[in-house]
Amino acid sequence: MSALDGELAAALDELSRRRPLLLASDYDGVLARLRDDPSAAVPEPGIGDLLTRLAAVDGVTVALVSGRGVDDLQRTSGFTGPFRWIGSHGAEFDGPLTGELAVRRDELAAALAPLVAAVPGARLEVKPVSAAVHVRTVADLDAGQRLLDEAAAGPGSSPDLTAKPGKNVLELAVTDADKGSALVRLRAELGADGVLYLGDDVTDEDAFRALRPGDVSVKVGDGDTAARHRVGDLAGVRAVLERLVTALRA
Repeated sequence: MSALDGELAAALDELSRRRPLLLASDYDGVLARLRDDPSAAVPEPGIGDLLTRLAAVDGVTVALVSGRGVDDLQRTSGFTGPFRWIGSHGAEFDGPLTGELAVRRDELAAALAPLVAAVPGARLEVKPVSAAVHVRTVADLDAGQRLLDEAAAGPGSSPDLTAKPGKNVLELAVTDADKGSALVRLRAELGADGVLYLGDDVTDEDAFRALRPGDVSVKVGDGDTAARHRVGDLAGVRAVLERLVTALRA
């Protein structure tokens, strides 16, 4: 097991004493390794069991907060525990997209499609509330970056869209929902006294900034962040979850 630094371990122990408690996490790059094929991003061994054990504790809610649509997240993760599911960066919270927004999403995808098709290895993903341009599998790094720039300056420049740049991806959403606003909303619904959030990507920064003093925010991997704590990799995520399982049993 990856060792946690003393400050983070102490923060987790203190958080575990608070109720109601909300434990929330991004999926890709946190609970599952990033994959070129998103459908292959299965969770790390044993992670589902740890989350289920945490969710079984009285007064504790476990939430999965992802840029994926909820259906995609449930299918890819295979998780079946008593979790709360927040998809599409918070837009999938109370139900599916309305008809008008779905039409706008499809128009956006149609505008992006020829740009993506012109770059070998690039991929266009149409989600419930957005369209995402992926360049992780583009061999020519400069060509991949140019595609992201063209997508942002072209179809993505419309004022009714919300850009959500990430690692080798530009996601353009037809709503202004973000992970931070979703986390605030879920916290209020639960009346949570304490919150943990684990994330690794640019879109997780909204969630980190939405937390209060005394909450625990954990950045996974390198990069600038508003999170108060950091672990180096997915082994560190496992260590966080195992520390919480132990603390909540005490």
